[in-house]
Amino acid sequence: MLSNSLSHLLAPFSLEGKIALVTGASSGLGYHFAQVLAQAGARVVLGARRIERLEQSRAAIMQAGGDAMVVELDVTNSENVSQAFSTVEKNWGCIDIVVNNAGTNSSTLFLDMSNSQWDAVLDTNLRGVMLVTRKAAQSMRQYGKSGTIINISSILSERTHLRSSHYCTSKAAAIQFSKSVAIELASDNIRVNAICPGYFSTEMTGAWLASGEADKMISEIPQQRVGQLDDLNGALLLLSSDAGKFMTGTSITVDGGHTVVGIQ
Repeated sequence: MLSNSLSHLLAPFSLEGKIALVTGASSGLGYHFAQVLAQAGARVVLGARRIERLEQSRAAIMQAGGDAMVVELDVTNSENVSQAFSTVEKNWGCIDIVVNNAGTNSSTLFLDMSNSQWDAVLDTNLRGVMLVTRKAAQSMRQYGKSGTIINISSILSERTHLRSSHYCTSKAAAIQFSKSVAIELASDNIRVNAICPGYFSTEMTGAWLASGEADKMISEIPQQRVGQLDDLNGALLLLSSDAGKFMTGTSITVDGGHTVVGIQ
């Protein structure tokens, strides 16, 4: 049993009574984030284009005793974003927490990259973040509610990776976007922050990390490993809850020390 003092310290991390939206919740980090927020007490809105995968995530949350709903969400489509928020508000009320997790990448050298390849990554990773953030903030202001928005960036906002100029650009822009919007929304008591994960094994990265091609990169991480999904829980809950109520316009890097490695 927790002592009274420890219970008091952990109380601000509770998300009881909160409604949280996770974009890109059908797989990978988004699926994990949704489960964690539900375990912390939030009612979770699962947003993505793959409805059948969202239903699997919803079933897992409900089976564990949580509450979740599914909305079809294309973060690049302004009308679809507005419709998704309207659906949630009609059923549950105003969203309190947004995790802008939806993202994409493609491995292409810059000089071989088509306009459509560039646009596809920037549309999802940056325009999508903007559209969802704007709608969330508009709704929070309309309902007179405080809220928190967490944009999932990457350590590639600081570092680079071959064949990922579009991805690196989008993730760096998401950091500056978070800082700029945080200033404007602070007076509405809406916090905007970012999390910058290092390398984690997900559907997007798993095959590459296991192929042997990533061995040298992994050996350069001070902790000598890629991240486990639970390694992100602390940053997620801190920024989602009242435990981080004096934090806005900042980013938290979770990468085993990868970005602070010196030049050898």
